[in-house]
Amino acid sequence: MLPVLAVTVFCIATWASALNDPLSDLPRFGKPLNNLTVSVGREAIFTCIVENLGPYKVAWLRVDTQTILTIATHVITKNHRIAVTHSGHRIWSLHIRDTRETDRGWYMCQVNTDPMSSNTGFLEVVVPPDILDDSTSTDMVVREGSNVTLRCAATGTPEPTVTWRREVGGAITLSNSHEVVQGSVLEITRVTRAHMGPYLCIASNGVPPAVSKRIVLIVHFQPMVWIENQLVGAYEGQTLVLECHSEAYPRPITYWTRPSNETIANDNNYKVEAIPKGYEITMRLTVISVRPQDFGSFRCVATNSLGETDGKIKLYRIDGSPTTRRPNTRRDSKNSWKIDHSHARNTAGMKDEPVLKAVDDDDEQLHFQSATASSFFHRHLLANLGVAAITAILAGGLST
Repeated sequence: MLPVLAVTVFCIATWASALNDPLSDLPRFGKPLNNLTVSVGREAIFTCIVENLGPYKVAWLRVDTQTILTIATHVITKNHRIAVTHSGHRIWSLHIRDTRETDRGWYMCQVNTDPMSSNTGFLEVVVPPDILDDSTSTDMVVREGSNVTLRCAATGTPEPTVTWRREVGGAITLSNSHEVVQGSVLEITRVTRAHMGPYLCIASNGVPPAVSKRIVLIVHFQPMVWIENQLVGAYEGQTLVLECHSEAYPRPITYWTRPSNETIANDNNYKVEAIPKGYEITMRLTVISVRPQDFGSFRCVATNSLGETDGKIKLYRIDGSPTTRRPNTRRDSKNSWKIDHSHARNTAGMKDEPVLKAVDDDDEQLHFQSATASSFFHRHLLANLGVAAITAILAGGLST
């Protein structure tokens, strides 16, 4: 106690001697005291410039609490975060380390002239935003069609602005479909499966860093199934892939049944796959080799705790492989016609016309040439042999 009392008595005595010295020049402030803005936890430094200080002393005070912080080079307050430095007798600095919100207020640089002269500045302590977990929504599970309210409570100085956005991008599908929605409350009316996913509540007030909280919205709905091709043709031995598409959440149990209504499991002839993507599932059935018992209706079934839905694909029989060329009966019949009637013309002493030799051209040429040859052949017979001879030749050709 004695050293502190001695310092106080010394300072008061020094101030009194300065006030009683009418010959000394009065000091003046070099410039106004600057206002400060610092983030909480940082150091604030007020700097007071005094010209021609002479025998006078500089003191720092907290105005709103009327507390003397320092006198000259001595710290009077018991606040260990307060310090004073100086450069000669002209520049005097007040240091407030590890600032707190309670340090916000007016500070005074005072010189003990008569009357007292002073310079004041304001300390603003800003606080980065923080999200209050107790007052903010957590992950939510709702039924499709219900109304949803998400809340985000944030503190900070200045007061933070709260915005909402989807984590994966895209618009928040409200009536106005904005990508970003402002406000501490996000309301979604008649929620759908398209609303499902993670949302980010972001609080910012210009003081870094901004903070965010992730809230996952889960929407439950019963399965639905749709099929692109409900009627499929196949031939025996063909490898075939059947597909159904399902949407459901919680994720459904999926399976297939064959025309005999038996559940299909993976074996040598069937391969069952379920390919998930979010709340969508592609149900795929590969038939390695189509057998006679496979013709009929296959069912794809999706079921969860909210319901069950199925779809049907009817498999019908087609003849042969579509990649194998089927025999051309028209060409075969024309070839046999040429052989038979060539024999008839040779028997009658006729020469083959060149137009009949192009038997390997396409169907249109064959059709045209056959018709031309037939017309020429009959005219030639009628002109040279007569009806009786033609009848005899044809009868002989049929007998052979």
